[in-house]
Amino acid sequence: QVQLAESGGGLVQAGGSLTLSCAASGSFFSINAMGWFRQAPGKQRELVAHITSGGRISYTDSVKGRFTISRDNAKNTVYLQMNSLKPEDTAVYYCYAEVNLRTGVEDYWGQGTQVTVSS
Repeated sequence: QVQLAESGGGLVQAGGSLTLSCAASGSFFSINAMGWFRQAPGKQRELVAHITSGGRISYTDSVKGRFTISRDNAKNTVYLQMNSLKPEDTAVYYCYAEVNLRTGVEDYWGQGTQVTVSS
């Protein structure tokens, strides 16, 4: 079984910064893509940032220039550095990982961490 453990959410004022972390543990061969989704109240879950095992990165337009995704493959960990936070960034943030298992490839999700940006 694979677990994703998130940390780093919290309350911050507009213009502030937070860093989210998500570490994968368990029994698996390797991890392909990792990334972050978020879901605000009353809205659909949206992809925030994505990074492949080879380091290819993509962001949703609303966070470009403010958020930075990175990963440490040795630690099976993905990070999301969030700067210049805005109230509209308030959401529950979920990490995910596309994991290579003996039985094939499966997606796993973290439990979610709340990010609240006050104006």
